[in-house]
Amino acid sequence: MPHANALYGPLDPAPDAGYEDAPPRMGFFTDTSVCIGCKACEVACKEWNGVPQSGLDMLGMSYDNTGALTANSWRHVAFIEQPRPVGWATPAFEGNPDGPAVSPATAAVGARTSADTGTEPGLPPGSPVAAARMSAGPDFLGMPGTQPPGRGSGAQGRTDFRWLMASDVCKHCTHAACLDVCPTGSLFRTEFGTVVVQEDICNGCGYCVSACPYGVIDQRKGDGRAWKCTLCYDRLGAGMTPACAQACPTESIQYGPVRELRERAAARVEVLHERGVPEARLYGHDPDDGVGGDGAFFLLLDEPEVYGLPPDPVVTTRDLPKMWKHAGLAALAITAATVFGFLGGRP
Repeated sequence: MPHANALYGPLDPAPDAGYEDAPPRMGFFTDTSVCIGCKACEVACKEWNGVPQSGLDMLGMSYDNTGALTANSWRHVAFIEQPRPVGWATPAFEGNPDGPAVSPATAAVGARTSADTGTEPGLPPGSPVAAARMSAGPDFLGMPGTQPPGRGSGAQGRTDFRWLMASDVCKHCTHAACLDVCPTGSLFRTEFGTVVVQEDICNGCGYCVSACPYGVIDQRKGDGRAWKCTLCYDRLGAGMTPACAQACPTESIQYGPVRELRERAAARVEVLHERGVPEARLYGHDPDDGVGGDGAFFLLLDEPEVYGLPPDPVVTTRDLPKMWKHAGLAALAITAATVFGFLGGRP
C-alpha cells in the first residue's frame, strides 16, 4: 500500500514503491577526510556509463575543472582551498593551549609523531593532513614547516592552507521530488531504493531539474533529456560495486546497505573527534531531515555551504498537498461567488 504522503516521496523507498521482499537499501557514504582529489571516480563513472567527455577546460577554480554536477558529469570532485593560520589543526597540549581539545593520549601520540616524522607538532596520527605532509616531502609549497619563496624561515606572517576535497553525486533522496513531478514515469525508484532516469522515455520537460533541492539533475545540450547518477543500477543487479566506489583508491567512497553505512559513518566521526578534528560532521544521514535522509551522504570537514551544498535541504514537493487544497477551496469560493452574483442579479 503506497504511503499516504505520496507527494513527499516514499518513506521506506523500495517497499513503498511496490517492491515485495526488496533487498536492503543501498547507497554511498563519502568520507571527504580521506579524499585525495584523484578524480578516479569521475573517470570510472564516465567509462562505465558512457558519459560524454566534459570538464577538460580549466575554470580558474583551483584544480576543479568539472565545476559542478551536470548531465555530462555524474560525479564532481570539488577542490576547496582554505587559508588557515599556522597551527590551526594542532590539538591542545603544552605549547598550544588554544587548539581543539583532545585526550592527553592523543596529544602525546601527536607530539611523538611530529618528532619522528618531522610534521607539524600535534597533528593526529593517521590524519589526512599528516599523511599528505609526510608523502609530499619538505619541498611541497605551502605546507607547514616549509619556506615558501620570498618568505622568512619563521612562522610570523605566514598563512597556510588546507584542501577540502569531496566527490559529489546524486543523493538518491528518500523523499525524491524529481519522482513526484516527472509526468512520464521516466524517473523511477529501483528495488535498491535508488532513483534512476530512463532516458528513452524522458520527454525533456525539465520539471525534475527545478524540483531537485540539490541541483543535481541536468539536461544535456542538444539532447534535452535529463541525466544523472544511476548508482550503476546495472552493476547493482549483477551484485557488483558501483564503478566510482570500485575505483576509489582511498575508500573515500564506500558502498553498501545504507543502514550499515550510517553506523560506520557515525563511528568515523567519533574517531576524528578523538583525533582532534572537531569540525567533522555528517551531512544527509538524518532520516528526519527535509528529504527523509539521503541514500548518498557525506562526512564533511566544514559547513555544507563551503562544499556548495544546501545547509537544510527540503523536498520541494512537500507543500503540494496543502497548495492544491487551498487552490481547490479558492476555486470553490470563486465559483460560488460567480453563481451568487449571476442569480442575485436576476429580477
